[in-house]
Amino acid sequence: MAVLREIRVKARQILPPVLAVCVMGYFAYHSVQGERGYLALLRVKHELAEARIIEGELWAERARLERHVDLLQPDGLDPDMLGERARFLLNYGLEDEYIVLKEQPAGQ
Repeated sequence: MAVLREIRVKARQILPPVLAVCVMGYFAYHSVQGERGYLALLRVKHELAEARIIEGELWAERARLERHVDLLQPDGLDPDMLGERARFLLNYGLEDEYIVLKEQPAGQ
């Protein structure tokens, strides 16, 4: 019986620190690996940087298209742009023009 009693006493002394270490380990692990941990933060920052790059490209494309539309407005119609679009859409060319066709990359 004395051995059993001594085991109980030692268990009562050891159990709280062991539980505390387990709880701290649990929180430490999830603060790094968890859904809202440090590694998730790094992943979100990387995705944000990629999204900002794509946003910049889209704004540049929008500005290019807006300039193109402005050239086709009736009040500021550019004759060169009109002639280019007409020849392209009607598949016409001038006698002294050379037409160079570029191959489209696969998937476009």
